[in-house]
Amino acid sequence: MVHPFHDAAPSEPTSPSRRTLLALIGVSLAAAPLLRAPQASAAAAIGLDDPAKKEIAMKLVSSAENSSLDWKAQYKYIEDIGDGRGYTAGIIGFCSGTGDMLDLVQLYATRKPGNVLAKYLPALRNVNGTDSHSGLDPNFPKDWRTAAQDTVFQQAQNDERDRVYFNPAVSQGKTDGLRVLGQFTYYDAIVMHGDGDDPTSFRNIRARALRSAKPPAQGGNETTYLNAFLDARVWAMKQEEAHSDTTRVDTEQRVFLRNGNFNLDTPLKWKVYGDSYTIN
Repeated sequence: MVHPFHDAAPSEPTSPSRRTLLALIGVSLAAAPLLRAPQASAAAAIGLDDPAKKEIAMKLVSSAENSSLDWKAQYKYIEDIGDGRGYTAGIIGFCSGTGDMLDLVQLYATRKPGNVLAKYLPALRNVNGTDSHSGLDPNFPKDWRTAAQDTVFQQAQNDERDRVYFNPAVSQGKTDGLRVLGQFTYYDAIVMHGDGDDPTSFRNIRARALRSAKPPAQGGNETTYLNAFLDARVWAMKQEEAHSDTTRVDTEQRVFLRNGNFNLDTPLKWKVYGDSYTIN
């Protein structure tokens, strides 16, 4: 994973996951009031949860989070990027300071007791909410990379990604009557910002957008609403220096929106942090 402000330019598009601290650990969008979905809509035809579309979503997020389309290579990724969230690791940037890493390691320990990471559970509980490495150094990164070779740990990462980020984002997107692109804009936002109660969380980005536009489920225009959501997303990103490069919106999501590619049909061409990517 390469920090967005890193001055290295990858030859093959080779920034880490950073999200606002979750105010409520493990909060699910399901707890938020949802709008009634239309009985019949284009959103029902195909969603981001379609396997082919989900693969595209993972590559799009990985281009921004890891400067690579190879998202499966990120199970082993781990580093402290200096954003105040401790260690950032894995396919979606689980953080030792935000609780999602703790939940992941606990799930892994439940499924495979005595694994190489289980001994770090007390330390992960203690550092939650901080950027501290207390009880983790010096061997936690090495042991994470060892665990990442285990398919049980890989599946645990997949399942926590889906439970905390992917499924809630797609569900809310469908409820709002959004097609694949709109569901993806929700997913990318919740990956970066989480879904806590702070002003820059996903739910509050959405609430900010709703003050200026209505989603299709409320009779609004999809393009107008998505532009309002992306405007709110950019505002949230600029509230924190670590998120202030907005190219994952400006030269990725807005490009697809301007092209009217609401179903993220391939080929897709975009840029993030100046690097160019293509999915054919």
